[in-house]
Amino acid sequence: MKHLSILCLLLIFSSFSVNAQTDSTHYDKALADSLKADDYGMRMYYFVILKTGTNTSDNKEETSAAFRGHLDNINKLVKEGKLIVAGPFGKNEKQYRGLFIFIAENKEEVEKLLSTDPAVDQSFLEAEIYDWYGSAALPTYLPYAEKISMKKP
Repeated sequence: MKHLSILCLLLIFSSFSVNAQTDSTHYDKALADSLKADDYGMRMYYFVILKTGTNTSDNKEETSAAFRGHLDNINKLVKEGKLIVAGPFGKNEKQYRGLFIFIAENKEEVEKLLSTDPAVDQSFLEAEIYDWYGSAALPTYLPYAEKISMKKP
């Protein structure tokens, strides 16, 4: 009787396992292809951590211009479809200032895109680049972000 109970439990758990791996009934091939999704609805991105850079200039005009250019460059890269997430971190002991998530073909392309950022180019910010595997649907939030923003930085 004990062996029969164990066998029944194994059959129940294996049926959950099989059901968990079935194809999605909501799958949209055209959408998945347009977002370059793999079979799991995921894709590779480049995750960038921005840290405090080595430039410690006290020149407020220089600093202000670099960070104004930083914000303008973010907007340009979003419009080009290269940058899909950007935002600052709160104060922290690691000197992390913000993050970017890029859609790019390779790390070299990301480095080239980062070189267009005045705050990075002038070493107010330093960038660490990582490969990151995330939902291919991530870029689809951008049209909604535009609709809920009353002001632009």
